[in-house]
Amino acid sequence: MVRLFTRGGRALFVAIAIAASAPVAAADYYASKTIEMLIGADVAGGYDIYARAVARHLGAHVPGNPQIIARNMPGAGSALAGAHIFRVAPRDGMTLGALMPGAIVGRLLDERASNLFDPTKFNYIGSADTGTRVCVTYASSPTKTYDDAMKLKTIMGASQAGGATRDYDVMHNRATGTKFEIVSGYKGTSDILLAMERGEAAGLCGFDYSSLKSQKSDWLRDHKINIILQDGIDPLPELAAMGVPQVWPYIHDDLDRKAVELILSQQLFGRSYIAPPGTPPEIVSILRAAFDATMKDPEFLADADRMRIGITSSSGENLQAVVARIHASSLDVVARARELIAP
Repeated sequence: MVRLFTRGGRALFVAIAIAASAPVAAADYYASKTIEMLIGADVAGGYDIYARAVARHLGAHVPGNPQIIARNMPGAGSALAGAHIFRVAPRDGMTLGALMPGAIVGRLLDERASNLFDPTKFNYIGSADTGTRVCVTYASSPTKTYDDAMKLKTIMGASQAGGATRDYDVMHNRATGTKFEIVSGYKGTSDILLAMERGEAAGLCGFDYSSLKSQKSDWLRDHKINIILQDGIDPLPELAAMGVPQVWPYIHDDLDRKAVELILSQQLFGRSYIAPPGTPPEIVSILRAAFDATMKDPEFLADADRMRIGITSSSGENLQAVVARIHASSLDVVARARELIAP
C-alpha cells in the first residue's frame, strides 16, 4: 500500500509496496477511495465538459473502482489549479488535474506567464483530444483556399492578443506570408462566427476543429464554409481526406518551422490530465493504463458522441516526452516563437 504523511501540504514520507504488475494490490489500494479531479476552468466550458466526461468513466478502469469527484478551480488560465497540484495536492494518486494548454507551454511563449510551477515535473496521464485547429472562410468569401490567402487580403475576426484566434492569424502572416487583415476584439468564436454570417469578417483561424463540428455542424453539412488549413503537428486523417493542407509546406525558413512547431505543440495538451510531481511511478502507470482504456471504452465514446465532443487521444508517455522536448527548445526558437505571435 502507499502511506502518505503530510505537514503544511508537503509530503514527508511515501512508502511504496504496490506494483503495476500486481492488480490485486492495486485494487486493494484504490478500493473504497475517492480521486479528486481539479479542473482549471469554469463550469460548463469546454475543458469542464471534457474533464467531467472523463471523470464519469475513468474510475471503472482503475483497479478497485474508486469514485472520481470533479471540482472546478478556475483562475489565471489554469495556473491556480496548476500551482495547487504542484505545491499542495497529496502525491498519493488521489488527485488529478485538468489544465489548459497555456498552463503547460505558457512560460515558453509569454515571459509574463506564471512561474508558480514547473510543467516538466508533472506526471502526464493522457489527453482526450489533441485539438487540431483550422483556418476557415465563409462560402461567400473570394478566399477559398490557403493559396488564395497568400494573394488576397482577407478580413479575419479575432479575439485579443493571447487568444488563439488572434495569435494564429499573426503567426500565419509572419511565418507564411498570408495577407490576413485582423479585426480583433470579439469576445469569442461564437461572436466571430456571427460576424462571418453578417459579412463583417470573412473567416477565422485558431478554431478547434472539434468545436467547429459541435457548434456549426450545419455549416459543414451545407458547405457554408471553406476549411483552408489545418494546424497541427500531425495531419488529422478526417481533414486530410477532405484535402485540407497542413501549414508545413508554406513555411520555408527552418527557424520559423521550429518556432511554429513549438506554438502548435500546445494543441497536444488540448484536454490533458496530470498527477502531482512525486506521485509514485507505479501509481502513475496504473492511472495511465486506466486512462488509455477509458479512451477506448464504448460507453465513454458513446457519451462523448452524445455531447458532440471529439476524442483524439494521446498517451501520458507521449505527452511526457513532448513536454520535455519543447521545454528544452533552444533560445533562438523560443525567441522566434514569441515574435511570431507578439502584438
